[in-house]
Amino acid sequence: MGDGGYRALSGKAKVRNVTAEGKPTRTKIDLFPEYIRHLPPKKREVWDVAGRVLRSKELGEVFVERLAPGLKRRFGADFAKVRLYPVPILTRDTAGYFITAHSDTLWKGITVQFYLPPDNSTPHVGTIFHEALPNGKKPKNAQMLFSPNTGYAFAVADNTWHSVGLVGPDVKTRDSILLTYFVDAGPLRFLRNRGRRLQNVLLNELRNLKRN
Repeated sequence: MGDGGYRALSGKAKVRNVTAEGKPTRTKIDLFPEYIRHLPPKKREVWDVAGRVLRSKELGEVFVERLAPGLKRRFGADFAKVRLYPVPILTRDTAGYFITAHSDTLWKGITVQFYLPPDNSTPHVGTIFHEALPNGKKPKNAQMLFSPNTGYAFAVADNTWHSVGLVGPDVKTRDSILLTYFVDAGPLRFLRNRGRRLQNVLLNELRNLKRN
């Protein structure tokens, strides 16, 4: 796989994050066994272990405990009983990528991002967090440094506004792990979460069939 197993995002993000030549500026690898099985053996071994840890119940419980105040505000006193479905993906952003200020969809319960830069040469492309003012403006409130051993996590709400500025040509790749905990309570969310995973599996298998 010349592209290292990465594929373009789907939906609105796929339309927005493309270069003038039509190449995607954000690609991903889903860290599920049925996807990474197509990776070369050494890569598969590493990302299989990483994926299992990221999807583990124990890690999920840690995030719920640490983000308890925000989860309680959204879900109430029984927030710890709300089922969450972890979806870890390895993402790669290249020059031209950006995303405007947005608060994550409420299909999500927790958003986590681990930065994976090789060094500390591009700290300026970290995620920007915004304050939502009564007049509708959303000025910059804080910014993460895109540095080794750095990341963030937050309980998703309608006021968790964040963005990424335009990634310039000085950045070879902006690599990270996005770990999203989707709300898994109720039949609709249960079926949606697994349906999206099945859809990704089918798309990936078709992609690999075309390559062979």
